[in-house]
This record gives sequence, C-alpha cells and structure tokens, in this order.
Amino acid sequence: MVYTDPTKRHEFVLLFDAKNSNPNGDPDAGNMPRVDPETMHGLVTDVALKRKIRDYLQLTRLSNDREAQSGFDIFIQSRTPLNMLIQDAGKAVGVVESKTENEKVRKELCHRYYDIRMFGAVLSTGTLNAGQVRGPVQITFARSIDPVLPLDLAITRQAITSEQRREARETRSAKAGRALTTTTEMGRKPIIPYGLYRAHGYFNPYLATQTGVSQEDLEVLWEALQNLFEFDRSAARGEMHVRGLIVFTHDNPKGNAPAHKLFDLVTVRRRDGVSVPRGYHDYAVVIQRDDLPPGVTLSVLVEP
Repeated sequence: MVYTDPTKRHEFVLLFDAKNSNPNGDPDAGNMPRVDPETMHGLVTDVALKRKIRDYLQLTRLSNDREAQSGFDIFIQSRTPLNMLIQDAGKAVGVVESKTENEKVRKELCHRYYDIRMFGAVLSTGTLNAGQVRGPVQITFARSIDPVLPLDLAITRQAITSEQRREARETRSAKAGRALTTTTEMGRKPIIPYGLYRAHGYFNPYLATQTGVSQEDLEVLWEALQNLFEFDRSAARGEMHVRGLIVFTHDNPKGNAPAHKLFDLVTVRRRDGVSVPRGYHDYAVVIQRDDLPPGVTLSVLVEP
C-alpha cells in the first residue's frame, strides 16, 4: 500500500464530528469548548488529537503482561517522569550523564517510543542530554466547518463530596426554615449541539529517515486515526466519530504538488436548505478525484 511507505511524502485530511459533546475543553474558559472568538468556529488543538493517537496505542499495543509491545511504548504519559525514561534508555546504551547531545541515547529513545519517532520530543530536560527530535508527523488544529454554539448546561447530582458540605447544606436549610429532603448538588456540563471539524496532517519522509519510522509505524498511524474516538468515549465525548480520512501520497519524496492545492480537492459544504447543521448528513463532502495532479496517489481510508 503506497500510503504506508515511509520513504514517500504524505498529506491527509481528517474529518470528524461532535454531537452533544465537548470535543476539546479550554481550561482558561471553565472547560468550555474551544472556539475562535471572532468567527465562533470550533477548535480542537493538535495536542488533543495526538493525545488520542497515543491513548489508542496504549490500549491496543499492550502485551499480556500489560507492557507495551517492543517499539510501541509511549513517551509522553503520566505514569513515569520523563527524565527517568531518558535515564533508562541511557543505561541501556551505557551512558549515564551527558551535558551535550548524545546521539546513542537519542537513537535508543526513538527505537523505544512510537510518539518520539512520529511526533518528536524535547529530550534535554535532565542531566542526560539526548537533544531534540523533530517528528515527521505534524497535525494542524482542527476547525469546525461552521460556527458552533457552546452551551453551559446546569446538571444536578445526588451526592455530597464532604461532611463539611453536608453540614453547610443542613445549616442553610435550617436558616430557611425547611427540612433537608435531598443531598442534590449543582454542576455544569459544557457541550456543543453539533460541529463537523476538519484537520490537516503532513508526513515528512526526510525526518522519518532520521527517527527510524517503519512501514508498520505508518500502518499504526492510519489505524489510530480511523479509530480516533472508538475507545475514547466519555460523558463529555459520547458522540464523536471520524467521518473522513483522505491521504495524498507523492511519488517524489520532495512532493509533486503543493499541499494546499491537494487539500483544496476536498470540499465540505452545507446542503441546500440547511441553516443550522445538527448532523453529519447536513453536509456534502466532495473529493475531486479527476483533478489529482500527476505523481500523486489518492487513498480514501474512511469514505466521507
């Protein structure tokens, strides 16, 4: 399959939607869905999309003893400090400390960790300096096709988190002259009713050679993107689905056409008569296959 060849340049279009969900909460805005304040188009950061790829690998590339399969462990995770992981890799190649960038440790880290090979990492944060790795895979922010409407819904829960809060509730009820009949507390749930998002991605074969990307690595990337939300269900992301994954592959590693011209071959528009989109079928997605430049192969991994 041409789109799994790490010696070729690839670009891709990713379409996904969110219904009654919070696709990417903004901690600076009370975890409300991210939006462009000028246009109110929804945003999902590249960091959030890469996190889902990492999480997919951690779920699907574990052996029976819960250890990651060789070469498919994840570097950016919460269970172990990163400097300890760098030190472990250094010990494996006989290096304990280095003030200057150590190439042997860098190569060992690229071999061990999938996300370093693909996305890159800063590996100079401790006493063992393994330098920095530029990853061959880059993903843009996802932006909704149309403006979205962030909603902050009030919810209730029949639970008290501490004895102090229960006593405070009883005191307020007593002062108001009424009996405490329930332990309900108020909460918030931020969502958008619906949004169809589009992101673009790039694969650089020259950087892939430096980090040691294999054909299997690319197969795993496409697999993860196709299943981006299948194992990421939660109360905040109950209805999120990948709706399209279109890959452009160049015969020439330097490229046979500018990336933006290839992205223009995939158009998304609201269907006639739809003023407020509330589902994927309110949109029409068109791939202009006849206008594909010479030397570029189109692979549709998820048909829009």
